[in-house]
Amino acid sequence: MLFDFGELPAQDCYKLVVSSVVPRPIAWVVTQDEAGTVNAAPYSFFNAFSDNPVVVGFGAGPRPEGSLKDTAANIRALGQFVVCLVSEATVEGMNVTAADFPPGVDELAEAGLTTVPSAKVKPPRIAESPVALECETFQLIPAGRHTIVLGRVLAMHIRDDCVLDPAKRYVDTPKLGLVGRMHGRGWYARTTDRFEVKRITAAEWEARKKAAE
Repeated sequence: MLFDFGELPAQDCYKLVVSSVVPRPIAWVVTQDEAGTVNAAPYSFFNAFSDNPVVVGFGAGPRPEGSLKDTAANIRALGQFVVCLVSEATVEGMNVTAADFPPGVDELAEAGLTTVPSAKVKPPRIAESPVALECETFQLIPAGRHTIVLGRVLAMHIRDDCVLDPAKRYVDTPKLGLVGRMHGRGWYARTTDRFEVKRITAAEWEARKKAAE
């Protein structure tokens, strides 16, 4: 079935996309304002986009009245943030921080979560998150009502017991227990249901075709 986005209301386009572009990793973004107040909020319009430099990005929407939410406002003002990834063990806390609290409320305290200092940036990271990426602003891109925030990763924290070999940079990815955003208002996916498809070269593919003749 064809859906012409040029003829549909924006909300309908959004519903179609978030119901089918799944699962999406979740950026749990920690920022600070100029007074040092910490803010944390989750964003599922998120992914990694570049390897050198390593750049990650997420889409930050506005408040209902159109003003910037704290995350985007803080990043615009200070140029630093930390992306913490969400595990199954922290998903309930993440859900609490997604609530529309009034300004000045410590979302992490409400969720019973703690922070630890970052190594390269002022905003802290969430101690309970198994992965944290310290970022500085790479680019802010207006996209309709949203602001696409691109951040250059300056440093990365991975929980010690999830690192198989520090020298070889081998990570025990399944042990991270990360979750992805699915459809609707409350559906998520675990990363426990996996299957492997080994990469092949063009020569191997040609050999397979010849063998099948």
